[in-house]
Amino acid sequence: MTCPLKLYVTLRPFVTLRPSKGDILNLLDYPIFALINLYSVPLIEISGKELFYGIINPELVDKENPLIVFLHEGLGCSEQWKDFHISICEKLNLPGLYYDRYGYGRSQEVTEERKPDFLDVEAEKVLPELLEKLKLKDKKLILFGHSDGGTISLLYAAKFPENTLAVITEAAHVINEEITMQGQRDVIKLYETTDLPLKLARYHGPKTENMFSSWINVWQSDAMKNWSIEAKLGTITCPVLAIQGSEDNYGSPEQLERIRKHAHNAKVETALIPGCGHIPHHQAREKVEELTVRFFMKLHSFTDY
Repeated sequence: MTCPLKLYVTLRPFVTLRPSKGDILNLLDYPIFALINLYSVPLIEISGKELFYGIINPELVDKENPLIVFLHEGLGCSEQWKDFHISICEKLNLPGLYYDRYGYGRSQEVTEERKPDFLDVEAEKVLPELLEKLKLKDKKLILFGHSDGGTISLLYAAKFPENTLAVITEAAHVINEEITMQGQRDVIKLYETTDLPLKLARYHGPKTENMFSSWINVWQSDAMKNWSIEAKLGTITCPVLAIQGSEDNYGSPEQLERIRKHAHNAKVETALIPGCGHIPHHQAREKVEELTVRFFMKLHSFTDY
């Protein structure tokens, strides 16, 4: 028996992290992981790795409507959506799929260095295999991605335009800017000098160190200095809503302009939210929900799914 999503969301805030001073990544020091293990956490093997996943509004999956796929950020996991993804699905009366990518949250721990094409692999191999194994490959998709998840959303839409109905991104990267790399250098310093490891461990438990190092090492590598996905964006044909905060410390508004310019076969709407940082769905939740619902309503009026 699996732990229902809403029950899990209810229980989660009452779990307190009390790490030991000696070993902050000891599994027994993370009650949330002990709690999770009381239930049969839904895992599925994808490309030889076990991934955690969940379905929102499963009763709507078999109907003639699209599926929203939520893709989390680079140091995040599905739990860090909090209840935002549930709220969006309820507002739009649509089913949703969320999952933890390899190395994150409740999925299998990453044990090797990530390669520069790791986002392409997620979009072009992992997500399609996940959809196929869950018998969702024939569903029209609305991809909702944050940060790295936004990049994956764009890459998926570029590779599989025929079954992508729409894309919504928050703080997606399409080029590696100096502000992006400086933001990463800043987070390294925070990881080394503050309680950031403990905060991340609330979600990733004993996998935190490998999760963090594999992510930061690939982004800071020489191979990523001139990284760009601009050349792939021209095959996107679905409507795109690209959202970013004006105070995002990982990317400038140039990211929005590059999406608009290079996704030239798509109708692209951009929204720069004043005073907002890297996590619009928490820092400006009402605005993001408003933008998302309005975008969907326009989409709905021009499509029959």
